[in-house]
Amino acid sequence: MPYLKVNDINLFYESTGEGAPVLFLHGLGSGTRDWEWQVPYFARFYRVITVDARGHGQSDKPADPYSVPLFAADIIAFIRALNIAPVHLVGISMGGMIALQIGADAPELLKSMVVVNSNPALRIQTPKEKLMLAQRLLIVNLLGMRRMGVFLGKRLFPLPEQTSLRQIFADRWAENDKRAYLNALRGLVNWDVTDRLPRITCPVLVVAAENDYTPLAEKRAYTAKLPRAELVVVPDAHHATPAEKPDVFNEIVHAFLKQHV
Repeated sequence: MPYLKVNDINLFYESTGEGAPVLFLHGLGSGTRDWEWQVPYFARFYRVITVDARGHGQSDKPADPYSVPLFAADIIAFIRALNIAPVHLVGISMGGMIALQIGADAPELLKSMVVVNSNPALRIQTPKEKLMLAQRLLIVNLLGMRRMGVFLGKRLFPLPEQTSLRQIFADRWAENDKRAYLNALRGLVNWDVTDRLPRITCPVLVVAAENDYTPLAEKRAYTAKLPRAELVVVPDAHHATPAEKPDVFNEIVHAFLKQHV
């Protein structure tokens, strides 16, 4: 299995197809497998690369504290080690946060960027935000990763016909290393790159599910701060849009990528 050592850790990755490189970054508690509905589609047109972030999937899980800048530094080193710059970067949720950090830290490595259901900051300030964080920590610490996966799966895939997606999600979530997951979760809290968005000069597509966790108004606001960005809203979709509505998502992203190859 392919591993690449960067920043003293081994990152697991997979590469499929040929052409311009498109690098997919997963969300918190997820991994390369979560792009299974995208890899076969985009590998017909591009070189598709998926990678497990530090502490996730089959990559190393050091006990040190994690952070978004650290995740980004790993992927920056990964891109340089594979010599694939400039890349098209696609990130969902935490992966979108990492993508925005990379755009601010190393904009020269990017050809374009797709940010899916993500924001340039994760401030825990309001009572609701504090409650959501405390809820996650409590469930993981008291009930374990599988119960957390069941809880999240019901929010990500709430429709009756999405039973199989909920089961897949819960099964994969249960495989998470508890310590690494908590390190990653804590590493996202109070991260903010909003003031650096003007540094991201590549074309950016912001994809927002109509029923995502965070308000659409927030996504419109940060899209306006990016020099070359556009926003597309996916109707009747939730946070895990690439899995919930893969055909719609793939068409949106492919149409964007074709403009910037």
